[in-house]
Amino acid sequence: DVQLVESGGGSVQAGGSLTLSCATSGLDFSTYSFAWFRQAPGKEREGVASIDGDGDIGYRNDVKGRFTISKDNAKTTLYLQMNSLKPEDTGMYYCAAETKDFGLDLPDYWGFWGQGTQVTVS
Repeated sequence: DVQLVESGGGSVQAGGSLTLSCATSGLDFSTYSFAWFRQAPGKEREGVASIDGDGDIGYRNDVKGRFTISKDNAKTTLYLQMNSLKPEDTGMYYCAAETKDFGLDLPDYWGFWGQGTQVTVS
Protein backbone atom coordinates (compact mmCIF):
# COMPACT_ATOMS: atom_id res chain seq x y z
CA ASP A 1 0.00 0.00 0.00
CA VAL A 2 1.12 3.53 -0.73
CA GLN A 3 1.68 5.58 2.41
CA LEU A 4 2.53 9.26 2.76
CA VAL A 5 3.31 10.63 6.21
CA GLU A 6 3.88 14.34 6.73
CA SER A 7 5.80 15.88 9.60
CA GLY A 8 7.50 19.13 10.52
CA GLY A 9 4.54 21.43 10.98
CA GLY A 10 4.22 23.76 13.94
CA SER A 11 3.58 27.28 15.14
CA VAL A 12 5.97 30.05 14.15
CA GLN A 13 6.01 33.81 14.08
CA ALA A 14 5.82 35.71 10.84
CA GLY A 15 9.19 35.74 9.15
CA GLY A 16 10.12 32.35 10.55
CA SER A 17 10.92 29.11 8.80
CA LEU A 18 9.74 25.53 8.80
CA THR A 19 10.70 22.45 6.85
CA LEU A 20 8.00 19.90 6.12
CA SER A 21 8.81 16.29 5.31
CA CYS A 22 6.71 13.63 3.64
CA ALA A 23 7.99 10.10 4.15
CA THR A 24 6.70 7.70 1.54
CA SER A 25 6.48 3.97 1.07
CA GLY A 26 4.88 1.54 -1.33
CA LEU A 27 5.62 3.43 -4.54
CA ASP A 28 8.41 3.74 -7.08
CA PHE A 29 9.54 7.03 -5.61
CA SER A 30 11.96 8.19 -8.30
CA THR A 31 9.34 7.91 -11.04
CA TYR A 32 6.42 9.53 -9.23
CA SER A 33 5.37 13.14 -9.19
CA PHE A 34 4.69 14.86 -5.88
CA ALA A 35 3.03 18.01 -4.69
CA TRP A 36 2.31 19.98 -1.57
CA PHE A 37 -1.19 21.34 -1.06
CA ARG A 38 -2.57 23.38 1.80
CA GLN A 39 -6.00 24.16 3.15
CA ALA A 40 -6.95 26.95 5.49
CA PRO A 41 -10.17 26.80 7.51
CA GLY A 42 -13.12 27.68 5.35
CA LYS A 43 -11.07 27.71 2.17
CA GLU A 44 -10.52 25.29 -0.67
CA ARG A 45 -7.41 23.18 -0.92
CA GLU A 46 -4.77 24.96 -2.98
CA GLY A 47 -1.62 23.75 -4.62
CA VAL A 48 1.66 25.08 -3.25
CA ALA A 49 4.47 23.32 -5.14
CA SER A 50 5.03 20.28 -7.30
CA ILE A 51 7.97 18.24 -8.53
CA ASP A 52 7.91 15.51 -11.14
CA GLY A 53 10.09 12.49 -11.72
CA ASP A 54 12.50 14.51 -13.84
CA GLY A 55 12.85 17.15 -11.15
CA ASP A 56 10.78 19.80 -12.93
CA ILE A 57 9.26 22.12 -10.34
CA GLY A 58 6.33 24.46 -10.14
CA TYR A 59 5.19 26.90 -7.45
CA ARG A 60 2.14 29.00 -6.80
CA ASN A 61 3.01 32.65 -7.33
CA ASP A 62 2.74 33.81 -3.75
CA VAL A 63 5.33 31.33 -2.45
CA LYS A 64 7.93 31.78 -5.18
CA GLY A 65 11.23 32.85 -3.68
CA ARG A 66 10.13 31.77 -0.19
CA PHE A 67 9.36 28.05 -0.49
CA THR A 68 11.53 25.29 -1.94
CA ILE A 69 10.30 21.83 -2.83
CA SER A 70 12.81 19.01 -3.03
CA LYS A 71 13.01 15.26 -2.77
CA ASP A 72 15.53 12.67 -1.74
CA ASN A 73 15.18 9.53 -3.84
CA ALA A 74 17.43 7.51 -1.52
CA LYS A 75 15.28 8.38 1.50
CA THR A 76 12.02 8.30 -0.51
CA THR A 77 11.11 11.57 1.18
CA LEU A 78 9.64 14.81 -0.12
CA TYR A 79 10.43 18.15 1.51
CA LEU A 80 9.09 21.67 1.58
CA GLN A 81 11.41 24.32 2.97
CA MET A 82 9.37 27.37 3.92
CA ASN A 83 11.06 30.68 4.68
CA SER A 84 9.74 34.18 5.39
CA LEU A 85 6.45 32.69 6.51
CA LYS A 86 3.38 34.90 6.54
CA PRO A 87 0.10 34.54 8.44
CA GLU A 88 -1.62 33.76 5.14
CA ASP A 89 0.54 30.63 4.87
CA THR A 90 -1.38 29.16 7.79
CA GLY A 91 -3.17 25.91 7.03
CA MET A 92 -3.02 22.15 6.96
CA TYR A 93 -0.30 21.07 4.57
CA TYR A 94 -0.68 17.82 2.65
CA CYS A 95 1.67 15.94 0.39
CA ALA A 96 0.25 14.20 -2.63
CA ALA A 97 1.63 11.68 -5.10
CA GLU A 98 0.71 10.42 -8.51
CA THR A 99 2.34 8.76 -11.49
CA LYS A 100 1.97 12.00 -13.44
CA ASP A 101 2.33 15.65 -12.49
CA PHE A 102 -1.18 17.07 -12.63
CA GLY A 103 0.00 20.45 -11.47
CA LEU A 104 -1.35 22.65 -8.72
CA ASP A 105 -4.86 23.35 -9.99
CA LEU A 106 -6.27 19.81 -10.08
CA PRO A 107 -6.07 18.35 -6.57
CA ASP A 108 -8.71 15.73 -7.39
CA TYR A 109 -6.37 14.17 -9.95
CA TRP A 110 -3.75 13.35 -7.33
CA GLY A 111 -4.50 9.83 -6.12
CA PHE A 112 -2.43 9.46 -2.99
CA TRP A 113 -2.50 11.78 0.02
CA GLY A 114 -1.03 12.03 3.46
CA GLN A 115 -2.97 13.00 6.57
CA GLY A 116 -1.50 16.49 6.74
CA THR A 117 0.58 18.55 9.12
CA GLN A 118 -0.59 21.86 10.59
CA VAL A 119 1.31 25.08 9.99
CA THR A 120 0.31 28.14 11.99
CA VAL A 121 1.96 31.51 11.40
CA SER A 122 1.14 34.37 13.75
